[in-house]
Amino acid sequence: MPDRITHLTAAQRIAVGLLAFGAAAGTAIGPAALSSAAATPAKAKAAPKPPGRMSAVGGSRLALATTQVGAGAPALPKGITALSWMVSDLDSGDVLAAHDAHWPLPPASTLKTLFADTVLPKFPATETHKVTPADLAGMGAGSSLVGVVPGHTYKVSDLWLGVFLRSGNDAVHTLASMNGGVAATVREMQAEAKTLGADDTHVVTPDGYDEPGQVSSAYDLTLFARQGLKNPDFARYCSTARAEFPGGPNTKNKPFEIDNTDRLLSGVDGVTAYPGLIGVKNGYTTNAGNTLVVAARRNGHTVIATLMHPTGTRLDEIYIEARQLLDWAFAADGRTSPVGSLNAAPVAPASAKAHAAGPAAASPAAANAAAGTGSRVGTLGWTGIGLAVAAALGAVAFVLRHGRPKGRRRGA
Repeated sequence: MPDRITHLTAAQRIAVGLLAFGAAAGTAIGPAALSSAAATPAKAKAAPKPPGRMSAVGGSRLALATTQVGAGAPALPKGITALSWMVSDLDSGDVLAAHDAHWPLPPASTLKTLFADTVLPKFPATETHKVTPADLAGMGAGSSLVGVVPGHTYKVSDLWLGVFLRSGNDAVHTLASMNGGVAATVREMQAEAKTLGADDTHVVTPDGYDEPGQVSSAYDLTLFARQGLKNPDFARYCSTARAEFPGGPNTKNKPFEIDNTDRLLSGVDGVTAYPGLIGVKNGYTTNAGNTLVVAARRNGHTVIATLMHPTGTRLDEIYIEARQLLDWAFAADGRTSPVGSLNAAPVAPASAKAHAAGPAAASPAAANAAAGTGSRVGTLGWTGIGLAVAAALGAVAFVLRHGRPKGRRRGA
């Protein structure tokens, strides 16, 4: 059965999707409607384009809506489809190559790096917290979860493992509650972004869940990762491939193993672990697609690659492209002139965080997102719903054949 579903034509998928939706909604859909839907080709979606003006933080070349690479560099890998990407030397801060690095796009769970930069230094790893239902209020539908249970007591270190390994929004919301609540944490995250010179970033949620106007960029996400890796706790959590998490009723209160959803680190579900990888964070939401920030160390040297929303259709596309860019970075580092710098944004004193007293104003980046890539999908008509259901059935069939990649959830 899975093979038959997988090999349906596009028209057949539409018909099956309409039938499935009609059955679920209790609506009869006749042959005429099926024929009409099957005969109507889906409108081609226009390829997203970067904004006409982008930030020049880090160098004027990074503001250009083209691929930038220095003189003397080896040829860039072919087949990189990420809408925005950047490769840097983490030690020197040199940007080795970039493509629309300041394009504000939905970041998904890679925004948790900024959350960690902001909140992680505040609580000792050994501190404990008894979770209440209020701690978990406000999580988005379909959020990725590690399994935090109200009424149970957790160490802060357990919660951070839940954030970094399983991208658990339940762990994020618990830590945000400890930090004074979601609203206060969002204000502090926005202030931290400003302190780091991350002007493309507009924070709406602490966990990266899809919300209108929530955006970041490959440049900003690289800044967050670089800042975080200076903290030994951040570095330890983000480089942990697997760990035990305290259990709840479903495990008879026995700890259970969690794998890192960054499969380039954990090496699970058909992805080979990258040698020398030290994390940092992956993400996926419906709106953002796949996002990934990964750093690797070789011979005492560290490079970092950040990718946002690859459009390629290969299985594990984000990991294939990240591997290619990391390989290229190690080959190019020290042999090419930089196209920009991570050191261009001056870091304000810690007191600058005190200016986060009120809600962050909508930035131009947020305005771009609300008008385009950052906005939610609008209300679907009947034909659109049928197409969506058909696509979902195709995805189910694909999963049945290949297995469901971990971490590819709505709020991951």
